[in-house]
Amino acid sequence: MTDQNASAPARRRRLSPLAITVILVVVLILGFLAVAAVLTEVLWYRQIGYLPVLTTQWIAAGTMFLIGFLGMAVPLFLSIDIAYRKRPVYARLTAQLDRYQELFEPLRRLVKWALPIVVGLFAGFSTATQWQTVLLWLNGSPAGTKDAQFGLDISFFLFDLPVLRGIVAFASAVVLLALIAGVATSYLYGGISFAGRDVRVSKATRIQAAVLATVYLLLQAVSLWLDQYASLTGNGGQWTGALFQDVHAVIPGKQILAGIAAIVAVLFLVTAFTGKWRLPVIGTALFLVSSIVLGIGYPWAVQQFQVQPDEKSLEAEYIERNIEATRAAYGLDAVETERYDAKTDAEPGALRNDAETTANIRIIDPEVVSPTFAQLEQIRQYYQFPSTLSVDRYDIDGRVEDTVSAIRDIDISDQSGWYNRTLVYTHGYGLVAAYGNQRSPGGEPVFLENGIPTSGKLGTFEPRVYFGTNSPEYSIVGGERDKPIELDFPADAESAAEATAEDPEPADPAASDEQAGGGEQKTEVVEEPSGRQNMTTFSGEGGPSLDNLFAKLIYALKFQDMEILLSGAVVDGSQILYDRDPVQRVQKVAPYLTIDESPYASVVDGRIVWIIDGYTTSANYPYSQLGDMNAMTVDADNRRTNPMPNTINYIRNSVKATVDAYDGKVTLYAWDTEDPLLQSWGKIFPGTLKGVSDMSGELLSHVRYPSDLFKVQRSVLGQYHVTDADAFYSAEDRWRTPDDPVSGAAAGADKLAQPPYYLTLAAGADAEPNYSIYSTYIPDQQGEGSRDILTGYLAANSNAGSEAGKVSEEYGTLKLLTLPKGDPIPGPGQVQNSFTTDSEVSRLLNILRQGESQVISGNLLTLPVGGGLLYVQPVYVQASSGTSFPILQKVLVAFGDKIAFEDTLDEALDSLFGGDSGANAGDGGVEVSDPVTDAGTGDEAEQPSDAGEPSKDSGAGSSGGDASLDESLREMQQAIKDRDAAMQSGDWAAYGKADERLRKALEAALAAE
Repeated sequence: MTDQNASAPARRRRLSPLAITVILVVVLILGFLAVAAVLTEVLWYRQIGYLPVLTTQWIAAGTMFLIGFLGMAVPLFLSIDIAYRKRPVYARLTAQLDRYQELFEPLRRLVKWALPIVVGLFAGFSTATQWQTVLLWLNGSPAGTKDAQFGLDISFFLFDLPVLRGIVAFASAVVLLALIAGVATSYLYGGISFAGRDVRVSKATRIQAAVLATVYLLLQAVSLWLDQYASLTGNGGQWTGALFQDVHAVIPGKQILAGIAAIVAVLFLVTAFTGKWRLPVIGTALFLVSSIVLGIGYPWAVQQFQVQPDEKSLEAEYIERNIEATRAAYGLDAVETERYDAKTDAEPGALRNDAETTANIRIIDPEVVSPTFAQLEQIRQYYQFPSTLSVDRYDIDGRVEDTVSAIRDIDISDQSGWYNRTLVYTHGYGLVAAYGNQRSPGGEPVFLENGIPTSGKLGTFEPRVYFGTNSPEYSIVGGERDKPIELDFPADAESAAEATAEDPEPADPAASDEQAGGGEQKTEVVEEPSGRQNMTTFSGEGGPSLDNLFAKLIYALKFQDMEILLSGAVVDGSQILYDRDPVQRVQKVAPYLTIDESPYASVVDGRIVWIIDGYTTSANYPYSQLGDMNAMTVDADNRRTNPMPNTINYIRNSVKATVDAYDGKVTLYAWDTEDPLLQSWGKIFPGTLKGVSDMSGELLSHVRYPSDLFKVQRSVLGQYHVTDADAFYSAEDRWRTPDDPVSGAAAGADKLAQPPYYLTLAAGADAEPNYSIYSTYIPDQQGEGSRDILTGYLAANSNAGSEAGKVSEEYGTLKLLTLPKGDPIPGPGQVQNSFTTDSEVSRLLNILRQGESQVISGNLLTLPVGGGLLYVQPVYVQASSGTSFPILQKVLVAFGDKIAFEDTLDEALDSLFGGDSGANAGDGGVEVSDPVTDAGTGDEAEQPSDAGEPSKDSGAGSSGGDASLDESLREMQQAIKDRDAAMQSGDWAAYGKADERLRKALEAALAAE
């Protein structure tokens, strides 16, 4: 028995080294992973040129962590230690307390050290998250505007008040925890004892508790004093800010309570020396009663008996403060309001003075045509287009054209093997752009830049896209190689590109690379198992270099791919590209920005660059109405599901950022230099912001008014277009954005707001046409009594100009057109309903649905032209099976209560306005050549007759002009089948002929009707 008992400790000793080894291995692995994560971040920031941004964050967060940790742990430790050291030596303990002390004594030293450390760690991590708030406080810039209640500069509320309240709250928590810990320790060791009804407190315990209570109450006095300022940003009432109740009851009450708290604190300090607890106890009781009376009772009485009976007049002054502050904080104080007496009679020639606007009406819907872009321009399965395209504009032959464009990004979802996914398929290729106001005879977009190699109207530029919204997690590129291994584009795509190019000369891949701005790019045609391919080697500076074993190792750990370390294809000079999403890159180098959700790519100065808008926001602007930015930016095109609110009451588009699609270079431009938040961040991160003077004219020509800012402003302006306090209080003229009539048309579909649209338009009677973003308003009513009639039309000038370093004075101008109430103008919902229920439109739509086709309604656009409001909606047809993508077939228009439905916008407008609208819509109709249907043929495509007046000899197939409706419908079905078969086989000549037959059959069917 003795031997067995002796062997047990021996076994435990033999296991101890193994356990220690396992623990050390685990610690080393976790430590090395942490080191790898830190070093890869350092290498990324250093390569991109923003390392000071990372080090400033780390230093600030680390300093805040130490302050929080030491600020909590040291007082807590001292409170426990002092209470123990000053314990009574001969204290009489009860039997139960004596047992507790015996159990606690072996753990006393551990608790004394561990408890402050653990609580201090929590405090440190909590305070570390406040590094941005503290840095803004230390580098705050004056706003130059004062609040309406206290006359303080707005910067006090933006920078000072949040930090001061945070310091007081943290110090209060520290003192309270120290007081609790000290009292608990004193009680355990006899410093506090109970003898019947008597409470005995030792002198040391009394002094310690009284001093801590004094400090705590003084902190509460400061907190109450600061609370009066915080009432200006509070949302406790019907509106944000200090209202009548706050100004006349809450704020005075806070001031009185702060004084009472300070007096009670003095009483506790006296107790520390006198040992008399009666006065501080009575003072504390009076303070609590006063808190109930002054903090709750009196404000309630003022609200109930003074405000409510006469709320409209008493709150008028404070409503005016709220209106003024809200409009200033959201950038709405300079909105130009104009009454627009819209006509409803569609008279001949009414659009004659709006020819420039109607010529730029966008009939290509960026939300619909992504599958069309993919079908016509994706070229290979390893490319992809985003589901939503961008609206941009370019100067084409001296004329600014609105375009719909997208990046042809890489798609590695079908690629297997680390080598292909990481080293071969590394980048997308080219930007594809189509005219927004034109379509081909077959209904496809008319491209002004397309193909591989890319060609068109945008000049020569670097087409390779290594940094896009759908780029792989990481790729390894570049390096000193004998033979390129990165797939550039399929060599057999050159023949297709030549067939659609304006230049009949064959394209030379090497020359194409030189002209595209990639003069240093190494491109070589090599034989691959799948066919001939153009291969290339990245020659920019896009990512950290894998130039040594240690660099390969840390990235192998970061991405958990040992191939990075072991592969012989990772050679000297190889770079690893990651964090490639342009939004992510901007967010990392400017962590203080809220990033717009709609980045867009443009060809600028021979490069493809992403243009991204960044906002500085705050929820501390006095009297400005608080709102959830996430909720305000949700609409039919952006169905965000982020459950976390982003509460703001101040926003500025302070930064315009660009990300080079080739090498990922990030450039930040200070756009709103008067923003105090941006001024402060400029001090915190010096040298990271460039001025507008550094922006080229070509870059400025692509800058636009940001969509998220516009959505926030239109949401706020729906209520705050009313500037009279009485009318605002009555809420008699609240507006809202109408529900999207297209996405909400299906039964059971979610009702989401109609998104804003970018168009070239003239907002107002005498306004000049400009590239703008617009939205409409209807009355903010719900239920059966709600009316979908237009009440307002909001447009923001999005044309920043094209002069280098100088922004147009008109850019950002907000124009609000208010519509008459006496002569209601139908809203988008009413117009969409009219389109759907109109008998002639329904008949024509049913014809389009023949042959298992699906009809897709495009975006419903609203334009203030002809003295009224014109609605335009493109109608697409898509096959329900087989090769399927939307084709623009018809255009719906409405003006007043009149509707027209024709093949082209020109025809529809002429039909709507009595045979002659006076406009040149410029949609091209059947007048533009179709590079798809003409490809591979030597003959000109036969032009169909005018759809508005069908020719008598334009029958379906060979049936002639006397073909019956049934024969025409059968011909339409067969033409659709032939067209789909041609698309699947890639026979574009046959596709064009089948599409032409379909159009003729449709005309014959209309004639037969």
